[in-house]
Formats: sequence, C-alpha cells, structure tokens
Amino acid sequence: MAQINKPNTYFNPVLYTGTGSTQSITGVNFQPDFVWLKERNSSAYSHNLFDVVRGVLKTIQANNTGAEQNATTALSSFNADGFTVGTDIGVNENGTNFVGWNWKAGGTASSNTGGSITSSVSASTTSGFSIVSYTGTNAVATVGHGLGVAPSMIIFKNRNTTDNWNVFHASRGNGKFIRLNESDAEGNTSRFNNTSPTSSVFSLGASSPVNGSGNNIIAYCFAEKKGFSKFGSYVGNGANDGTFVYTGFKPAFVMVKRTNSTGNWHMADNKRLGYNPDQNDLFADLDNSEDTGNYTDIVSNGFKFRNSEATHNGSGDSFIYMAFAENPLVGTNGIPATAR
Repeated sequence: MAQINKPNTYFNPVLYTGTGSTQSITGVNFQPDFVWLKERNSSAYSHNLFDVVRGVLKTIQANNTGAEQNATTALSSFNADGFTVGTDIGVNENGTNFVGWNWKAGGTASSNTGGSITSSVSASTTSGFSIVSYTGTNAVATVGHGLGVAPSMIIFKNRNTTDNWNVFHASRGNGKFIRLNESDAEGNTSRFNNTSPTSSVFSLGASSPVNGSGNNIIAYCFAEKKGFSKFGSYVGNGANDGTFVYTGFKPAFVMVKRTNSTGNWHMADNKRLGYNPDQNDLFADLDNSEDTGNYTDIVSNGFKFRNSEATHNGSGDSFIYMAFAENPLVGTNGIPATAR
C-alpha cells in the first residue's frame, strides 16, 4: 500500500472569520470535493455539509435529521485552493469564527455499475475516499463505491426525507450501526444486510435511512490508507492520563464516539488551537459552540486523552474513531515527520 507523504493535499482543515459578504476561503491546498463547515462561537448554527456529487448549492446538516436543503447563498463554488461562501449567516456571519474540514475525492462524478444499484461516484483511490449517490430500492442491494479496497467507515444520509444519519464502522461489524446526529449507543441492524463491504461494493438491506424506495441517498466512504487515515476502536481507561491511540501519523483531525453507551461525537483538529493539548472540541451531533475541555493531545504517532471525561475515555467503555493525518510518522524517504 503506497503511503501518502503529503496528507494536506487530500485533507486539510481551514479557519476563517465571517464577513457577511461573499468571500473566497483559501489555504486548502487543493480543490475540495467535500466541505464540512461549522460555526465555532455559539450554538446558533448547524454543521453544513457540501459535496461535488450533490452539487455545491445543496447542504445537509450532520446534527439533525432534516432532508437536503437548497442553499443558494451558502457555498457558491469549489475553487482551486478552497471554496467561496455567500451571505448565509450559517456559514459566513460577520465577525464569527468558522472551521472548514476539506476532503479531496475524484472531482466530477461518474457512473458506477458495479452493484445491483447504479451509483454516481467521485472517488480517490489514492486517499481512499469516495462520495457515492444512489437511489434506494427498499430491497436487498449492492452499490459500487469506486475505491478498489473495502471501506472501513461509511456515513449515509437519506437526502429526500427526515431521517437519521447512519454510520457503518468496520470495527463494530456489519450487524451494528451508529447515528451521526445522535449521542445514543450503537444498535443492532440488518440495514447493511449483515454483509461487510468488499473492494467494489457495499451491501444494503431494506431500510429507509440507507435504502428508502425511490429516495436519493448520499454515502461518504472511507478506506484506510497508510500515513493518511485510520479507522479503529479503543477502550477507555477513565483516567486523566488517558488512553493512547496509535495511528502511525500525526493527526490533523480526530473524531471519536462511545459505542456501548451514550456520548457525543467529539471532533478535534490541529488548527483550532494550534498547540497541545488540542482542547477545542466540536460535536458532530450538536450545534454547540466549541468546548474547551482540554481533551485531546495530538502527538507524532497518534492521539492521547488528557481527561477522564466519560464520553471519550470512560473506564472500560468502547469507542470508535476516524483520524486523518497532518504528517506521517516517517515518510517514504525515511525522514521522520516534524513532531511537536
């Protein structure tokens, strides 16, 4: 498996301050295909997600069950080094701080007939990320994802109806699901047809959130790539000297979720504080402002918790995580990445 030596050419967080007027946000280092925006100062605004497959003028919100919305004054374009925000206060309120998490997929979508349902897919086999759009059948089916390897995590949303986000995570198996918009524990399910994804397709049962009849579904698919991404699980120790999780790289972004009990989706990154411990958490399932609870210490080869908070480090509790790299631990040239 080839290692990605410059992760910020496929994933990169950016910070910006709203102006209330159309502005171009730069510093992403690539033209993003998936942009996830969150206001940081208050609990007034939801998470807004945009992608190249659905079109830049449409948003879905991670922290609620709402259907896809037209958002003609939110994002107006994906650009060579970032994106342009409009006058919508949810993404550009004057004087308000925002974070944007950006992923590169494969640009304009192409048709994929690898499954029983034809899908539209924008995929990067290099970084292991694809955006998949398809129409549900409410019957057992397969859908092509375009990655060439089995995804370790898939995030689903029914675009047409009020419905929960559903998450498949390989560490929990194909009979479990977790809701991105909720803090509740994982549940048992047949919505993935009790079948793990393969190198070409993922499987679906008859379930509205992932396969509603005639409904348009979006799926964000992530496969693990050395030096760039990691998707796994850990057990908390309930101590201030918390669990260390090895990723093999210095993370730029970490999101964790307790699975055996309630707990929010904690999101930390390397930009919103800039030094360790990286304490400014946001929550994928909430519209809350940043929490400065001194949670996550990002280190050269993984992350470690510096707090006994139950929702990310409860003693004996099970957690899943997704992480994307700032730097690999060691590049393919044998030179160690910069640590701090």
